Amino acid sequence: MQRRLMRPNLSEVKEKMSREAKETEAAKKKAPPPTDTHAENYYFLKQMNKKTLMAVVLADGEQVEGYIEWYDRNCFKLNRRESPNLLIYKRQVKYLYKLETEAETESEKGAKDKSGSMDNKKNK
Repeated sequence: MQRRLMRPNLSEVKEKMSREAKETEAAKKKAPPPTDTHAENYYFLKQMNKKTLMAVVLADGEQVEGYIEWYDRNCFKLNRRESPNLLIYKRQVKYLYKLETEAETESEKGAKDKSGSMDNKKNK
């Protein structure tokens, strides 16, 4: 029995090589950065744990004050001292910021007084 030499079809080899090249190009492309950085979650948790007094400005310009009790993807609960608590949808919030409390302003004044007195001692 004689051996027969089998040669591959060149068109099949070229197709296989081109497919492999395309796959490696796709693998080389960088994945886009994540859309969610979790910065909002970090901010809400920090304010909740400290029970920071917050001012929330709504889309219509109304401002409400209180501290954040809990939050989820779409809304958060704002506890207020003299008024009923509110459930606020995030899409209705224009912006929010921290309010200064009396304790914070007194501690800042004390820090300024101490630093000022240290500067005076150095100059003498």
